[in-house]
Amino acid sequence: MFKKILIANRGEVAMRIMRTCKEMGIKTVAVYSTADRSSLHVSFADEAVCIGPPASTESYLSIPRIMSAAEITNADAIHPGWGFLAENAAFAEICNEYQVKFIGPTADMIRKMGDKITAKETMIKAKVPVIPGSKGLIKDIKTSIKEAKRIGYPVILKATAGGGGKGMRIVNRESEFEENFNLASNEAKASFGNEGIYLEKFIEEPRHIEFQIAGDQYGNICHLSERDCTIQRRHQKLVEESPSPVVDEKLRKKMGEAAIKAAKSIKYESVGTVEFLLDKHGKFYFMEMNTRLQVEHTITEEVINYDLVKEQIKIAAGVPVTGTAYLPQRHAIECRINAEDPYNNFMPSPGKISVLHTPKGHGVRVDTHIYAGYVIPPNYDSLLAKLITVAQTREEAIATMERALEEFILEGVKTTIPFHRVLMKNEAFRSGKYSTSFLDDFEMPEPEAED
Repeated sequence: MFKKILIANRGEVAMRIMRTCKEMGIKTVAVYSTADRSSLHVSFADEAVCIGPPASTESYLSIPRIMSAAEITNADAIHPGWGFLAENAAFAEICNEYQVKFIGPTADMIRKMGDKITAKETMIKAKVPVIPGSKGLIKDIKTSIKEAKRIGYPVILKATAGGGGKGMRIVNRESEFEENFNLASNEAKASFGNEGIYLEKFIEEPRHIEFQIAGDQYGNICHLSERDCTIQRRHQKLVEESPSPVVDEKLRKKMGEAAIKAAKSIKYESVGTVEFLLDKHGKFYFMEMNTRLQVEHTITEEVINYDLVKEQIKIAAGVPVTGTAYLPQRHAIECRINAEDPYNNFMPSPGKISVLHTPKGHGVRVDTHIYAGYVIPPNYDSLLAKLITVAQTREEAIATMERALEEFILEGVKTTIPFHRVLMKNEAFRSGKYSTSFLDDFEMPEPEAED
């Protein structure tokens, strides 16, 4: 087992990894930018190394600085968390060259799944259902329009190096194609330095269903059931739950087997997630594979009583996984508490937290790195905390979430807490009958006047 792990990340995910490391008796190294000097992950680590100024490119994305921190602290492993360098094949490769264990899959596995075109071709060979689309990248408008006619409108343009909804455009008819193609490719180039675009059939009224998987160094793969991530805004997840209200035992078995087949096709090692789109007819299609720990891993942990970070570290240390399928025993919901103003088009809201009271009680979990007096830097992701509730049924989990959201007091900055309070009372959400477009027409009521 590792003696010391450097956590190449910040904030809530750094704290999450650190807690498991401490329980396993593993020393931790925090890295931080000057903007994060007062962050909790810096205080709670056994050692901390400043790696640069606030800009991510000069700190959390700087491989030379992170490797230098690992060298001076004698860390024998690096955990990348999620975001930043978590799915960077070059980083995994460099860790291997310097004999520092990268806690995640190999560089080759990351490459195979990181490029969406390559991933799709791999899934077709593995006989995993995929969304109909172009054969590789589309080069020009004329060829693209021909492909769109073959596939059938509506279609969606996607950046091959994309993520987070960047470089994506839905096209409903031929007359809209050229403008959307140019917008998608320009955004892709600006966001990822890669203007490559491919085309897919746009699945109407889809659910976003993902399967958590774990694979070891010996070819064993298991799945840990599904998460429903359908509540999204601009392709960014806001609420997740497990199990999905629309996945029954029969469908879970089929999708779970497809997820395992997908992971086995690249001999996957580490924890990861196979993501599917599920249409209104019950057909599912491979969308992508995330070769890292997910933000929403917490709800899987709660419904099957399983520490995924511990499993990830054990796999990296050569411990085999056990079992083939873990089924949910309870129901869990996660609300992402972001520093955003839901009354102002979810505009970011950095600043100082003046008052903080987090909810407690049976069935409530809060994963966070914030505290009263903490100043939220404007340089990074707006996620402040994840509020998770777990109960025997979905209805009970929603009721617990409503209570917990009422208890969650955070002042000084705007947050998504009011949005979640409204959502939990929404009849469409409570019924479980909605698609990824649910929030397109969702309107926040006027905020209540303060006394």
